[in-house]
Amino acid sequence: MTRLWGIVLNWIAVGLAEDIPVGTVVPRRVDGLDLAIWRSGLGRFHAWDDRCPHRGMRLSHGFVRGEVLACVYHGWQYNLDGACDYIPAHPDLTPPKTICANTYVCETRNQALWVALGTVNGDVPDIGDRIPIRSLDISCGAPAIARYFDHPQDPLIVLRGKYDLAIALQPSTSRSCFAHVFAGAGQDKKIVSRYVEKLRDELEAA
Repeated sequence: MTRLWGIVLNWIAVGLAEDIPVGTVVPRRVDGLDLAIWRSGLGRFHAWDDRCPHRGMRLSHGFVRGEVLACVYHGWQYNLDGACDYIPAHPDLTPPKTICANTYVCETRNQALWVALGTVNGDVPDIGDRIPIRSLDISCGAPAIARYFDHPQDPLIVLRGKYDLAIALQPSTSRSCFAHVFAGAGQDKKIVSRYVEKLRDELEAA
């Protein structure tokens, strides 16, 4: 569970669904916590601590095999529940149930990917019919971004202007975050992308 603007947020955006193809795993950081976000062969999204329970290797360096995530170090495989169910060096061994990756609830809605780091309380934020534009790193803390837009305490900033933007913030550290940007249906992605780059420059300068 993370705190932003003085409140506990149940859902944090961690990316655009289209940016994580089937069979891939990527690293993400939320409020200093390192996560491995992966998409199984059937297209299911998962969010785990980015640490193999065996030797602490980053699971985001691993690889997806169907419906399991394998650590790149010794090949230990973890099923959808995070439990280790295969150890290549001991193929006949049934791994103890205590060997398990720490997992979080991970959901998609309107092509945005959301993670709940604590107890789920409330629905996943609704972006509506907006289209995904891009994700970009901003060298500015999420609270400062909220203050810049004079926006209420919410994980989703909505700017109703020309492009009808919805910006889902992923606080990485106290001084940086990712912004996952969506725009009104029918908008030109390239034009909006250039606009949000300028917006990022303004935020970092401010």
